[in-house]
Amino acid sequence: MNKFQGTGVALVTPFNADGSVDYNGLKNLINHLIDGGIDYLVSLGTTGETATMTKDEKKKVWAYTAEINNNRLPLVAGIGGNDTLAVANEIKSFDATGYSAILSVSPYYNKPTQEGIYQHYKYLAEVSPLDLILYNVPGRTMSNMSPETTCRLAHDFKNIIATKEASGSFDQFNQIMRDKPADFLLISGDDPITLPMIALGASGIISVVGNALPKQFSDMVRLCLKGDFKNATPAHLSLVEFTRLAFAEGNPAGIKAALKLLGVCGDTVRLPLIKASKGLEEAIAKEIDKLSQFA
Repeated sequence: MNKFQGTGVALVTPFNADGSVDYNGLKNLINHLIDGGIDYLVSLGTTGETATMTKDEKKKVWAYTAEINNNRLPLVAGIGGNDTLAVANEIKSFDATGYSAILSVSPYYNKPTQEGIYQHYKYLAEVSPLDLILYNVPGRTMSNMSPETTCRLAHDFKNIIATKEASGSFDQFNQIMRDKPADFLLISGDDPITLPMIALGASGIISVVGNALPKQFSDMVRLCLKGDFKNATPAHLSLVEFTRLAFAEGNPAGIKAALKLLGVCGDTVRLPLIKASKGLEEAIAKEIDKLSQFA
């Protein structure tokens, strides 16, 4: 489980101006993150704009990401959806070479009951060749996975090893920490509350902001995991404004604007998403400049 301690980053998918996948940009991004000291990579989660990618594109991105990573860091693939059988088939056909786990979002749109969510993950756990990380993000799915369901899955399936929790509910986090198996990981799914979640016992974060600021963010997380909150707190507070700006016009428009400004990759997104506004881009540029003075 130690491989998923610390800072994971949910990779953006760089696109060329014509909307095609920018593999050179993806290579730059992966090396930028590894050089920045993050702990593991997550390919094709929400931040990767997976909803607008074809099956063939996803297979190529997963394979290319594994090739460029070259086993330097643990690698997680995002494979989820709201059709259990379709997700199971995608998992069974997935080329797991170079990957350590699968991050699978709780079913969206259908609004299943808690028993339905349990049965969905039970089905996936029984077919997956890799360990599974649950992903609860009710702001997107319109369906919350309860602490009881999370811990029931954690106790019943040894290959369900963690949950990425983006509910924003500390009552929920408290219950999971109290009732989970000792080796089951609670991972923050929200950049702004990483510090208090680690203080509660979370193992780290799967971050969006870390795409642009891998060193600053992973350094802060390491301080938290060492219990050095005296130094972690000012580091955390220094990132508050950048984090606010990164999400001000949705994800990943803001973080792609930052990556363009940093010279890592372009800022093209696929419709229905649109690029960050000029005003937001200028504000992000000022904040990057401010942060660089204290790096």
